[in-house]
Amino acid sequence: MSKDMRHYDVIVAPIITEKATTASEHDQVVFKVRENATKPQIKAAVEGLFDVKVKAVNTLNRKGKIKAFRGVRGKRSDVKKAVVTLAEGFKIDVTTGL
Repeated sequence: MSKDMRHYDVIVAPIITEKATTASEHDQVVFKVRENATKPQIKAAVEGLFDVKVKAVNTLNRKGKIKAFRGVRGKRSDVKKAVVTLAEGFKIDVTTGL
């Protein structure tokens, strides 16, 4: 497996919400990442895919909620997010895609 394919396995998708857009003004980008991804793996993947310098990586695990939809109970998936802080002068525009 090539190095680039491993990076795509670590980072699942960018998260584009109002809060993530606000964070982008402070050189931060939010990604949905694999459940068992570590901070060094996330840093290497972002630097490899986007050709930027990463200053810090913060992660959070959001547990799936039990929700009812049309009377049927279901469970949302657990999600791991990574808030990646970029070094000064680097930008990632997640709206353009890869």
